[in-house]
Amino acid sequence: MKYLFASDIHGSAYYCQKLMDCYQESGADKLILLGDLLYHGPRNDLPKEYNPKRVIALLNEKKEEILAVRGNCDGEVDQMVLEFPILSDYSLLYEGKTEFFLTHGHHFSPENLPPCRIGSVFVYGHTHIWRAERRDGIILLNPGSVSIPKNGNPPTFAIYEQGMIFIQDFEGERLAQIQVL
Repeated sequence: MKYLFASDIHGSAYYCQKLMDCYQESGADKLILLGDLLYHGPRNDLPKEYNPKRVIALLNEKKEEILAVRGNCDGEVDQMVLEFPILSDYSLLYEGKTEFFLTHGHHFSPENLPPCRIGSVFVYGHTHIWRAERRDGIILLNPGSVSIPKNGNPPTFAIYEQGMIFIQDFEGERLAQIQVL
């Protein structure tokens, strides 16, 4: 299986369209969304082409291919318009013997890890800063932010394929990679 991980769209129709184009071009089997889909949040400026209704339409077109978890800016009102579940605080995904623990990152984080076995991949968003590193036998993966990246980073997402994880920007540049054991 091939997965595309993305986080923090924050209602940007511009970047959501770029994400959907990259998802289509990648040939990924599943789009994993790590929360903060529609609302920009009180701490963020409006992202480019802020248009949650357009984001709703773009995401609902791929509802059968999306696995999502709830971000701190997502609420029940968002679930009323999205045609796929978004209100779970976390989800588990298995690829062979590899466990992916999926969460937004505002409850569980690298500083507050859930119980994970050695070899697991802890996947989170929330910080808007991409990260791909191994710590104590667990991979910490943050695909960064699709629309409001921080620390001078470009908008990014991550791809998992055949035991490798890549952090990539929308121009196709790979910024990091890490092998899953």
